[in-house]
Amino acid sequence: MAFHEVRFPDNISRGARGGPERRTQIVEMASGDEERNGSWADSRRRYDASYGIRKADDLAAVTAFFEARRGRLYGFRWKDWADYKSGLPSSNLAATDQTIGTGTGAATTFQLVKRYASGAQSWTRTITKPVAGTVTLALNGVAQISGWTVNTTTGIVTFAAAPALGIAITAGFEFDVPVRFDTDTLDVTLDFERLGSITSIPLIEVRR
Repeated sequence: MAFHEVRFPDNISRGARGGPERRTQIVEMASGDEERNGSWADSRRRYDASYGIRKADDLAAVTAFFEARRGRLYGFRWKDWADYKSGLPSSNLAATDQTIGTGTGAATTFQLVKRYASGAQSWTRTITKPVAGTVTLALNGVAQISGWTVNTTTGIVTFAAAPALGIAITAGFEFDVPVRFDTDTLDVTLDFERLGSITSIPLIEVRR
């Protein structure tokens, strides 16, 4: 996947709109009953960055970013201000936020994930773009300062020595969403005061 490990300007993404999308097929019977089938196992996020543009300099920054990514060609990092932490938005990061695996005595690599739960149901999201310097780990609740590394381009944690059988492996982290522009055209408008705007800047999550 063609991807640039650079993040869209935070001051503009903070004012954007968007969130998760699901794809569900619904067949309605003659009786009025429905049959529903989820076409996607995982959600996919969409955003519109145009709502974050507040001044001409923002417009120039987006245009430069768009040109450097060659439109839709290269993916990039995006901070979803509504969902960028392993824990609750109001809480500080903790090494016990998310369970990412259980020790087997042999496995040394584990994927960062975030679990979304409501009642008895949950969905686990693979985190591939953790933010450098934010990842913390714990084994059975005890923080691990060393003995591990994390690949910030894949979200894979590697231990120098395999955690023992049955050991709970948890992590705390901030993360970005891998996205790309969903257009090859920026429709820019300049008014009489030379203040610019763009009608829409659609972005879509990229999945490998």
